[in-house]
This record gives sequence, C-alpha cells and structure tokens, in this order.
Amino acid sequence: MIVRDAATVMLVRDEDDGLHVFMLRRNLDSDFVGGAYVFPGGAVDDADRHSDLEAVCEGRTDAQASEALGIERGGLAFWVAAIRECFEEAGVLLAYDEGGEMVRLNDAAVARRFERHREAVDQGTRRLVDVCADERLRLAVDHMHYFSHWITPEGAPRRYDTRFFVCAAPAEQTPLHDNRETIANCWIRPDDALERHRRGDFDLIFPTLKSLEAIARFERSADLLTAAAAAGDVPSIQPRISSDGHGVRILLPGDDGYDAAVPPTEPVRLPVRPVAPGGDD
Repeated sequence: MIVRDAATVMLVRDEDDGLHVFMLRRNLDSDFVGGAYVFPGGAVDDADRHSDLEAVCEGRTDAQASEALGIERGGLAFWVAAIRECFEEAGVLLAYDEGGEMVRLNDAAVARRFERHREAVDQGTRRLVDVCADERLRLAVDHMHYFSHWITPEGAPRRYDTRFFVCAAPAEQTPLHDNRETIANCWIRPDDALERHRRGDFDLIFPTLKSLEAIARFERSADLLTAAAAAGDVPSIQPRISSDGHGVRILLPGDDGYDAAVPPTEPVRLPVRPVAPGGDD
C-alpha cells in the first residue's frame, strides 16, 4: 500500500483560561475517520512541490526545511501543504503582506476576495503560489514550527507519513470550517478535548490524541512555540495495531506487545473512541 506524504498544523492562541487549539470535525460521511476532530491538514499535493516555492516562502529554504525533516530534498513542500490545507479547510492563510505583516481578513471586501481564492485553491483551479504572486504575499513558513512525525500503522485502509506543525493563529483572521470535508469547528483547551474524548463525545484518532497530550503540558502558546522552535531531532513514530477480543488497540514503540504485533492481513478501521477504561485511542 502506498504511504502518502501529509502535513497538518495546530493553530494555537491564548484565552483567559489558557492555551486553546483550533480543531475541525470531519464530515460524518467521510471514508477516512468520519466524525473525528482533527487539526487542519491533508496530503501533500503535486502543486505543493513546485520548484518555485522559495520565491513565495519567508524565512526558510528548501535545504533548511529538508534538513529539519530529515529528508534529502523537497521538505519545503510539507510546510506549503500545511498552509494550503489550513487555508482550504479553515480559511486561515498563514502569509505575510508586502509590509511584512500577517494577512488581515477583517475587512469585508478583502475577506470576500480571499474567499474566492480559497475556493479556487480548494477546487484545484489555482495554486496557492499563484495566489501569493497575485496578492504579493509570502507564505509564513518561518511562523510554523515542526512538532512531530507520525506514520499510519500497517493495516489501516489509508496510510500517511504526516508531519505535524504548530503556529500562533493570526489575530486578524477568523477560522471557519469549509462545510464540505469538515462540518464543525471549535477552539478548545487540550485538556478539555481529552476529557471529552474519555467521555466518548469527542472522537480523536491516535496521533491527534497524543498531540493534544503533548501541548496540554503548556499553559501559554508562547511557551509551546518557544519549545517547538528550540526542539532538535523529531523522532518518527509508527504505531502498530493490536486486535483481540477487546477490539483494536494502538501500540507505541516500547509498549508491551509492540514488537510482537503482526500487521493485519486485511484493512482495519482505526478507532476514534477509547476501547477500554484508561485504554489508548
């Protein structure tokens, strides 16, 4: 089975009760984790890999991006894909204007113009880099920090090699789900999302759950972003599937049974709810 490259971004901001992260709920009819809450993201497309990326990216070359990801070349495409998916799914464009300020979409006329751009990029009739050229923008890849690397377990019906990023949400933009691939959105404290997941009313796939656990350690977004910017090597994590009479469980390297887990011979739907009290997603 082909393992597709993918990228996702955690938008964070501070509220009175601490750090919040933006999440989208996938369409219930989706054939991939329908109904689950996720961060904006998706597969790296061919349009994300063009050779002209550096011309519209601020503060990071392809060589620097590739070194951070531990690959030979093409690393900048993961940052661009995360920005594109965030624009398509949430309507947030992580880009600087000619003055070096993050794009502001609080003016109604500007918001309508960028909504048309969003639709065109989503439909594949325009590349994000072309929108940047027309609007004289530079993608804020320096604003996004590489956070984690997850590879879908063998046996899943779809497999992705996903790079997770984290960044501060632009102050003058309001995220909104696309009402197509995603049907709802929320800003939520990571601990609240995890508690709702334990109660069974907030579906999460395993990498999302673990990402929430990781960022829940931080009270403020500045602390999280500083830690992410200073991080060194980011390990690759490929869970394994264990299926028994109690259902499907996800095992991490170091967990009991991980080394002995045999990849399923038939596709297995990844769980989005706890399978046992105190159990993994």
